[in-house]
Amino acid sequence: MSFLESRLSQRVTSVPPSGIRRFFEIAATMDEVITLGIGEPDFVSPDPVLAAAERSMKEGKTGYTSNAGIAPLREAISDELERLYGVTYDPGSEILVTVGVSEAVQLAMLALLDPGDEILIPEPCFVSYGPASIFAGGTVRYVPTSVENDFQVTAADIEARITPRTKVLFLAYPSNPTGAVLRREVLEEIAEVVVKHDLLVLSDEIYDRLIYGDAFERGHTCLPSIAALRDRTILLGGFSKAYAMTGWRVGYACAPKPIYDAMYKLHQYIIMSAPTAGQWGALAALTECQDDVERMRTAYDARRRHIVDGFRSAGLPTFEPEGAFYCFPDISSTGLTSEQFAQELLQAEHVAVVPGDAFGPSGSGYVRCSYANSMDNIEEAVRRIKRFTERLKG
Repeated sequence: MSFLESRLSQRVTSVPPSGIRRFFEIAATMDEVITLGIGEPDFVSPDPVLAAAERSMKEGKTGYTSNAGIAPLREAISDELERLYGVTYDPGSEILVTVGVSEAVQLAMLALLDPGDEILIPEPCFVSYGPASIFAGGTVRYVPTSVENDFQVTAADIEARITPRTKVLFLAYPSNPTGAVLRREVLEEIAEVVVKHDLLVLSDEIYDRLIYGDAFERGHTCLPSIAALRDRTILLGGFSKAYAMTGWRVGYACAPKPIYDAMYKLHQYIIMSAPTAGQWGALAALTECQDDVERMRTAYDARRRHIVDGFRSAGLPTFEPEGAFYCFPDISSTGLTSEQFAQELLQAEHVAVVPGDAFGPSGSGYVRCSYANSMDNIEEAVRRIKRFTERLKG
């Protein structure tokens, strides 16, 4: 260990690099790679978003905004949550516009966790949740989920892992990486456990608009729409996924005022304000782009059906994802580990996927594949994967 490495903080050195990016750094050096790994829409941001951002810059709106975000955007977020889910937040004291949901996650962790406080996180889960907790000084206790229960965490799973130090429950549904969606009846049972043990809840609902099949018919359950959870929950959302605005870096957090005030203080010192042009673009997304959301959701649904059927026809059992834009095929029948499967598939067929255990131990034996890619690319990727699995069978 070098002198400089020895001076780095333990909270940073204890966290491994992202398990997602490594494969795509390799893929970037290869030709004709089809990437099914990065969770980024292949659509361009809708025209009204582009026009609103351009207009804001031409009008000279290039400085900082209010720390909390422009008032019209906070008001539109409030209106949208009430329209969709019947959830009400005061745009002046309970809604904070952030630099993507990533900042919102970190602010929430910093606002709630002291050293030694425990946070429960169901897994498989997005790779940043655990590190964000550790950076805030918290102790992570992962809660395993399984395909036998449709990758839904249950109230019993959660309660079994609560200790006297447990302070926060983190939920993220629709799920990245599994595509699982929590049903309302399950959430209501979880709410009873949360109240019984006096917990706070973080709910990352960035994929709320991207649900399919029976889940679409039922409708997404916004966590604070459950009355017992409204004043215990920090609701996190944003524009990257449903509105194809990943590069704009605009998200939001909604929270009861005491928690909002703590997050606002952190945001003031760390960030100042979210990107100005991005905020005006996000306002246009909410007020002018609902048809675009449905157009993209319908396209994802068709891709979802094709990629799931393709993996199954290749002999890989695949959980039926109901949300987000990922599928999570079981590759254990190949005799390869998740890491080996991803490596050999990339080398042999130039298809990039992410090992499932990058998202937690429950992901072992799976790989994550994003269908936020063109149908042509998905069809070709499926052909290559079938060829790969047939060779493995000998």
